[in-house]
Amino acid sequence: MRELNERLAALAFIPALEHDDTYDGETVAYVEAFQRSRGLPLTGVVDATTWERLGEARWKLGQRLLYDTRPALRGDDVAEVQVRLAQLGFNPGRIDGIFGTATAVALAEFQRNCALEPNGTVTKETLQALQRVRATNTTRSLVMDARDAAGLDLATGGPVVLCGDGPLVHALSEKFRGSDLVKVVTDTTQEDAAHVANSLDAALVLSFQTLEHVEGIHLHYWASYRSHSHRGELAASSLASELAHLPGVPRVEVTGMALPILRETRMTTVHTEHDNISEQVLHQAITAFESVVSQVIHRTNS
Repeated sequence: MRELNERLAALAFIPALEHDDTYDGETVAYVEAFQRSRGLPLTGVVDATTWERLGEARWKLGQRLLYDTRPALRGDDVAEVQVRLAQLGFNPGRIDGIFGTATAVALAEFQRNCALEPNGTVTKETLQALQRVRATNTTRSLVMDARDAAGLDLATGGPVVLCGDGPLVHALSEKFRGSDLVKVVTDTTQEDAAHVANSLDAALVLSFQTLEHVEGIHLHYWASYRSHSHRGELAASSLASELAHLPGVPRVEVTGMALPILRETRMTTVHTEHDNISEQVLHQAITAFESVVSQVIHRTNS
């Protein structure tokens, strides 16, 4: 409890002199405020994901050496490097706070442009160059957002990955049983499902989760660190439009979030949360999702 309070206070979510060792209503509110800032579900509970993001948030740019390693380095310092590179026109991939290969390649290209050793490592000299070289217009679109919005970096020829739990994913799995263009990943964590999707270079990931406290159907796409997936937002919005026009379907919401399945996947991903929907709604929802999968498969084969 003390470490939690110290981390929240360090991030200015708790006034430095106004916390104790009691997990009370105020603490819940502070935790929810942090979760909101990180695109996480507002539970007020410090689960594994929330604790992990609290740890990442403590890192400031310049406090450690950043480079491509496994497991990948994660933190707000990594996200800041990615944002700075993207503002300068170097594509680090998704702004996710994860120092992966795309970030290392973009950083090496930046280093070459600055006559530095292109080693893809944030050394003292590289950090000084990043701080010295500023984009002339920091309000413009980040390079990957601009490419995404322009329809560049089109989807790969990999399969559609269905993952998660609940009746929707199982019904869709039956619809596409035997298809080489649909891969089903169930009974695993979101991180492991994302690893499978990345290894397959999937064209699309549809993730599902049944939650009793959720009212209706919630569709989530990646959004965090001043960036979001335009293609994910479009896919989620298109699904929401189809679902909303079906009779008997409950409220449908579309929200950008930073859930593990959205953060860890490199491709367009939509995560669906729903309650215990009726059989009628289930069959209608399956039709909408089946249509999206079929469109991606058709586009992949074209």
